[in-house]
Amino acid sequence: MTATTLFESSSVTVSEFRCTAAPGEQPYPEQYAGYSLSYVSKGSFGCHHRGRFFELVAGALLVGYPGDEFMCTHDHVCGDECLSFFFDDAIVDEIGGGRPAWQAGSVPPLPQLMVLGELAQAVMAREATIGLDEVGYEIANRFAVAATGEATRAVKPSLRDRRRAVESALWIDDNSEHDIDLADAAHQAGVSPFHFLRLFAATVGVTPHQYLIRSRLRRAARRLSEEDTPVTAIAYDTGFADLSNFTRTFTRAAGVSPLKFRQASRGDRKIFQDRIDRHG
Repeated sequence: MTATTLFESSSVTVSEFRCTAAPGEQPYPEQYAGYSLSYVSKGSFGCHHRGRFFELVAGALLVGYPGDEFMCTHDHVCGDECLSFFFDDAIVDEIGGGRPAWQAGSVPPLPQLMVLGELAQAVMAREATIGLDEVGYEIANRFAVAATGEATRAVKPSLRDRRRAVESALWIDDNSEHDIDLADAAHQAGVSPFHFLRLFAATVGVTPHQYLIRSRLRRAARRLSEEDTPVTAIAYDTGFADLSNFTRTFTRAAGVSPLKFRQASRGDRKIFQDRIDRHG
């Protein structure tokens, strides 16, 4: 078993687990340290939990409750891969679902959860327009809804909440070159990450991470059009982790590469015209 931590904050940790256990290997008991939801992205395994046994396949969720013992088996195929979200107690209290839901042991493949699991996989693979922490909160929220049958109430931000969201957007914009996660922005706003995610999206129309990426893109576009600074330097200065992430994200947004965008901003309109002609 290998474990790789992909994201960590005070309220949520995301890790990837890869197990190579084969049929016939002796299973052993384990214990959940906290609340968790593990999306099975590949392979299959069985799980003994609270006197029950589950077979989990790709698309299913393994559900963890603090202190509960469990034991995984591999009776049919060799190995599996899971993307696991570990949640702080306070976040689970806010999201809800109740003890029976979090002690369910597993959830079969459900469309509304599978699509988010695959979104999380995509986030892992590239600089996406949403953060792993945001995906984690939404998976937990949809899990609670699926488990209880109670729909989440639509957020109607108060004047105070709208002010918080706007002030947070300004703060994100001012600090977009730095690593900012949902917990950082929520702390600035003085609310929980889950509540902040919902009120920000309801007020601004995009998630905090989407706004962060777009702020970086806006600054990069301005510098590309006004300066002769190398593209690589602009990528790092505006907060992108590496040049390939920046190039891919910018090209997806602008329709042309950063270099061609710079050329177009200096008067070479043929670049955009060629693109229009290709799609005309």
